[in-house]
Amino acid sequence: MVACALLEPDIPQNAGAIIRLGACLGVSVHIVHPCGFVLTDRHLRRAGMDYLDRATICEHRDWPAFQAWRTAAGRRLVALSTHGRIALHDFAFAPSDVLLLGRESAGLPLPVQQSADAVLRIPLAAGNRSLNVAVAAGIAVAEALRQIGDLPRP
Repeated sequence: MVACALLEPDIPQNAGAIIRLGACLGVSVHIVHPCGFVLTDRHLRRAGMDYLDRATICEHRDWPAFQAWRTAAGRRLVALSTHGRIALHDFAFAPSDVLLLGRESAGLPLPVQQSADAVLRIPLAAGNRSLNVAVAAGIAVAEALRQIGDLPRP
């Protein structure tokens, strides 16, 4: 099943919104530490509301630990970056993909992007820099689930 991973998130409200997204769409959310907040932060809980208890959250102590898990699990790493060369809608997603999003303040470091199997971008109207990380996660997760036919049905 597609998963979403947050590399060293630094805004608890965005992490809470992404965890809520994961709960609503049935996607696990991986938190790669260190975070800029504790996971019990009131802002995270407020954004995630009661969905936090419904979410599957996996924590990794750091980037090497996350990479070790991903490699052992045979999961493909699909990074999202404003510097991505492949448009999100032109990429063929697979059920084992892990969608990686960077810190709100800095994005994904180049070495992390280079370790990804693919680096995607969400096309934006001319003159715009980037989307909020939670919005980007929602767009990317929905597209991945749509492609593999795994969107939840009412």
